[in-house]
Amino acid sequence: MIRIENDSLQVAIAPKGAELQSIVHKGNSLEYLWSGDPAFWGKKSPVLFPIVGGLKNNQYTYGTESYPLSRHGFARDMVFEVKSQEPASVTFAITSNETTLAVYPFHFSFSITYRLEGERLHVTYNVTNEGKENMLFSVGAHPAFKVPLANNTGFEDYYLEFSSVENTGTWPLSAEGLIEEEAIPLLNNTNTLSLKKSLFYKDALVLKQLQSNTISLKSHQTPHGLTMQFDGFPFMGIWSAKDADFVCLEPWCGIADSVFSTGNLLEKEGINSLNPGTAFERTWTVSFF
Repeated sequence: MIRIENDSLQVAIAPKGAELQSIVHKGNSLEYLWSGDPAFWGKKSPVLFPIVGGLKNNQYTYGTESYPLSRHGFARDMVFEVKSQEPASVTFAITSNETTLAVYPFHFSFSITYRLEGERLHVTYNVTNEGKENMLFSVGAHPAFKVPLANNTGFEDYYLEFSSVENTGTWPLSAEGLIEEEAIPLLNNTNTLSLKKSLFYKDALVLKQLQSNTISLKSHQTPHGLTMQFDGFPFMGIWSAKDADFVCLEPWCGIADSVFSTGNLLEKEGINSLNPGTAFERTWTVSFF
């Protein structure tokens, strides 16, 4: 387990998947990350790369070849190398190898940097194309935050507050985890969404092109919560396992296949294309209070 800390926060990360394991605020002694109870969902904050969500028939085509690739990609199951570490920051990295090339025919390096600044955790993804052709990829986050956070509060005492007034629906997921053809109403001229466990009985809320660049988890019953900033991420997933005590806030550069997807990676919604020898970088930040 790798640990970083400053005067405000103490964070633990596992080398497998470079996955967050704990976020503790020293001032209020609260743990902000989900426990990973396998009775509901055994993960805490998987990293999604080189795809986000599921593929139609769990495969895609590129050129004349078809490749199998499981939901959310392979990075979450790989052991990352620690490339650099300081008391308040650490950088993990993986590179393409024979195993990845069998399912994803691109040469890459992928690093994740966790950096503490006051009461904020910055998480930076860097994707570099190490090959000789354009690289197609998605990348995203899946952190699960503990709800309720404070003693003597319940899940439904909390709500999400968006930084802008939103008028947007959620894109439902099929039984196979594919994006349905039409959105259904969710946010109607409002910047708040009350949390209730039934919101997630039909899987995640999938949002496209929000006006907001931050979402806060708050409650009228406690002053404690968090704010996530996600500039540059065009998609957002909000999810919880059925009746579990957490909510995931998931900034994505990419999205699951739709029910009418062709399977061609070049035509995939939200796919990113990276020229040879160039890098793609995005950062999301969470402030804890």
